[in-house]
Amino acid sequence: MAIKNPHLHALFRRLAPPLYHLVSRGLFASCRVRTQGLEHLQHCLARQPFISACWHYAVFFHLYQVKRQQLALDPKARWVLMVSASDDAELLSGALRLMNAELVRGSRNRGGVAALKSMISQVKQGANAGIIADGSQGPARIAQAGAVLLASRTGAPILPSAWAADRCWRLRSWDRTMIPKPGARISYHYGPPLEVPANIKSEETEKYRHELEVRLNALYLEAMAACG
Repeated sequence: MAIKNPHLHALFRRLAPPLYHLVSRGLFASCRVRTQGLEHLQHCLARQPFISACWHYAVFFHLYQVKRQQLALDPKARWVLMVSASDDAELLSGALRLMNAELVRGSRNRGGVAALKSMISQVKQGANAGIIADGSQGPARIAQAGAVLLASRTGAPILPSAWAADRCWRLRSWDRTMIPKPGARISYHYGPPLEVPANIKSEETEKYRHELEVRLNALYLEAMAACG
C-alpha cells in the first residue's frame, strides 16, 4: 500500500517505530514461546558472522524474537538487514532502526544487486545478516537466491528459522503474514545451519537455493504441527 500524500507518508514514517514497539511490548510479550533447535543459534553465535533467514509471513514476530533472544545471548552482535525499497516496508524499516540494525534497502526488482553487494561487504566486516528468503513480493515460501549468494561470497552459514502460533491473525497479503494473538502459544524453530561452498556456479546456486527452501518449509510444517 503506497502512501502518495507526502504529509501522510512523513507521518507514517514517524509513527512506524513507536507503533512496532507498542505492539511488540504488549502483544508479543504476552505470548508463551517455546524454542526448538536453540543449539543451532548458539552454534552460529559462537562462530559469527552468520545469515538469519526466514519466510516473509514470519517477519514481524521474527524481529521480536531476534531482539529478545539472539541479542540477549550476544548483545554486542552487529546486524545488517535487507529490506525492500518500497514504501510498504516503512513499518519494518522503522522497527529495525530502533533495534540499532544497519539497513540495506533493495529487492529483486529495485536495487537488489547493489543491496547484495553492500550486504556482502558488511558481512565480510563481521556483521550478521538478516534476509527474508522469499523476498518482498514472493511467491510465498519459494526461496530466492539472495541468501545463498551472500553465503557463498562470505563463507557465513545460513541459519533457517520458522514459527507458528496456536492463535493468530493472518493478513490478506500474498504471504498471509502471521501475527500472534494476545497470550498465544508460539513454537519457534531453528534448523541446522546451511553451509554453502565459496564462489559457486549457477547450477550449484540452484541446488543450495532449493535446499534452503526445503529446510525452511520443513521448519514451517514442524512449527505448525507443534501448535496443533
